[in-house]
Amino acid sequence: MTVSSQVKGCFSSIKSIEATLQSLSAKTSDQEADKVFKEVRNTIRTVQNDLESQVLHLTKEEPQYKS
Repeated sequence: MTVSSQVKGCFSSIKSIEATLQSLSAKTSDQEADKVFKEVRNTIRTVQNDLESQVLHLTKEEPQYKS
């Protein structure tokens, strides 16, 4: 498995985690839990943005990693 495919796999996992957190946030009636889900989602978005930048970098700088 190439570095690029590992980073892309991680990116997909992070997107899935964000969607799960959003779903949990929508389903809870506990305001404290909702607040925590939203805070974690914001952190996950930051990681997601960083990974997306890394995927773009790998694609541009390392043509062999294009998929």
